Amino acid sequence: MPARIGEILRQNGALKSQDLRAALSIQNRHDARLGDILIAHEFSTPKAVKDALRAQIRGELYDITATPPDPEVLQGLDPKLCIRLQAMPWRRVGHTLMIAAADPSRFDEISAAFPGRISLIKADLGVINGSIEAIFAAHLTRAAAISCPEAYSCRTLDPLPRKTRTAVLIGLVLGLIFAAPEIAFIALFCWALLSNFATGLLRATALFAYLRPQKPTPASPDIALISEHRKRPKVSVLVPLFREEKVIPALLQALDSLTYPKELLDVKILLEEHDDVTRAALKKTILPHWAQVLTVPADTLQTKPRAMNYALPFCTGSLIGIYDAEDRPDPDQIDKIAAHFMAAPAHVAAVQCNLDFYNTDSNWLSRCFTIEYSAWFRVIMHGMQRLGLPLPLGGTSVFMRRKTLETLGGWDAHNVTEDADLGMRLARFGYRCEMVDSTTWEEANNVPIGWMKQRSRWIKGFIITWLTQVRHPGALLRDLGLAGFIGLQVVLLGTATAFLLAPVFWAMWLGVFGYEWGFFSLMPAWFWQGAFIGLLTGKAIMLTIASLAIHQKRKYGLLPFLLTMPLYWPLGTIAAYKAVYEIFFAPFYWDKTTHGLD
Repeated sequence: MPARIGEILRQNGALKSQDLRAALSIQNRHDARLGDILIAHEFSTPKAVKDALRAQIRGELYDITATPPDPEVLQGLDPKLCIRLQAMPWRRVGHTLMIAAADPSRFDEISAAFPGRISLIKADLGVINGSIEAIFAAHLTRAAAISCPEAYSCRTLDPLPRKTRTAVLIGLVLGLIFAAPEIAFIALFCWALLSNFATGLLRATALFAYLRPQKPTPASPDIALISEHRKRPKVSVLVPLFREEKVIPALLQALDSLTYPKELLDVKILLEEHDDVTRAALKKTILPHWAQVLTVPADTLQTKPRAMNYALPFCTGSLIGIYDAEDRPDPDQIDKIAAHFMAAPAHVAAVQCNLDFYNTDSNWLSRCFTIEYSAWFRVIMHGMQRLGLPLPLGGTSVFMRRKTLETLGGWDAHNVTEDADLGMRLARFGYRCEMVDSTTWEEANNVPIGWMKQRSRWIKGFIITWLTQVRHPGALLRDLGLAGFIGLQVVLLGTATAFLLAPVFWAMWLGVFGYEWGFFSLMPAWFWQGAFIGLLTGKAIMLTIASLAIHQKRKYGLLPFLLTMPLYWPLGTIAAYKAVYEIFFAPFYWDKTTHGLD
């Protein structure tokens, strides 16, 4: 039996006995390797741990790059299996299959995957993964783009025949509008009014659910108490970057400030193959032992979800989280998330943190953006969770159980709002998403053109997600139930409708203030009075929610800016029409948000 790594280090004078006892005590509570614990807590040095691992197997690490693997032993091999086992068949000697393995102690697991006579040779994990990436680059790249099952992906939504049919339909609608503009306006107005009523009702219901006293529940789970019975999980965090050289120092500082044990952190910094700017910036930085750079091979599709799909097999954590380049999460955020998952039932598959902005006061646009975000994440999302409705997850500070994520096929690589899409798919498969009382601080896009580009991507993604989910409405209704089905329609289709049809409400307001429209005579006075009252009621509900969110934040300086929100929403309408244009001509184009402006 090989000597234990702790004993080797202690005999070499690289580890004190009391530190070894402390590390073993930590290992009883944490799902981490002893070597990672020793390095994270500075009980020993990375070099000493690596030397001890070599001594443990009585030899140097074998360099498998000197003699590449035999192609014959790689035929029909699943690279994701190799990544998971941290092992790769190398060559056959007689009747024995030689396998390069980063952790020979996993012999039983590896032998179960490769029946027959095997022999393990020790190799560096980075070299093994690098070899797998190089040999199976085409396979892994293709899998990242199509991992989401076709029935739930938007990648088949835009064939040319459908474009042609849609163009014909739009032409007919436009013809009818020009032939009978007043009737067409009334039809659009009724649809917008119905959408506004449904959205207002959802917001009001979410507000009441949020305010309603909850049944007494046990106190917030204490991670220390939970850990007495279960080991704290390892957490992999994906950080997709593209041309983000400006924010790298602040990003690494924010990640280093996380209080979750570093031996349980597995941070994957994802770079696109041709992003030389960010790569050059990272080369100037010494990354901590818990962070690694992973290069995503170039493809015809370049999106954030494709990069995350590519990285998912390389993750070592049982929980998978996402941070954006400019994120500043609360230091104890992952502690709370891990505790939430450890206390929650298995069907709670994802948790979402609050998102907020650290540059709220930079200008008028950032203040209005903050009001909108606060209302959505601090009140409406919490209320929707209590109602049991499907949640359109945010693109950052969302954490998921890895097994569930892999079962669903990861993210839809073609969807530009992969977060909202994943929230709907989780609900369809019977999983639940919950909110965690922790905040990630982001940079508000405070430049009008940049804001509209970002918003157009969100609206485009909502429309595409809606089109994807309603392809088979009967199945969607069975999966979500009536309440969930209606909630999906209101959140996705209602959001797009609110922006696209805002001009019909503007026309009504012009009529209220004296402009003579011919269509007013087509409907009775009570109709217009009811519409007017309904719109005012909807605004009152939204103002109430926003005021409550501002009160929670204690940012009372934002209250006067509530009155300016009618000037803020027209920017969203411009973005919505840009989104519709892109749905036809660039449905999978990712209009990147520029960070580091403040």
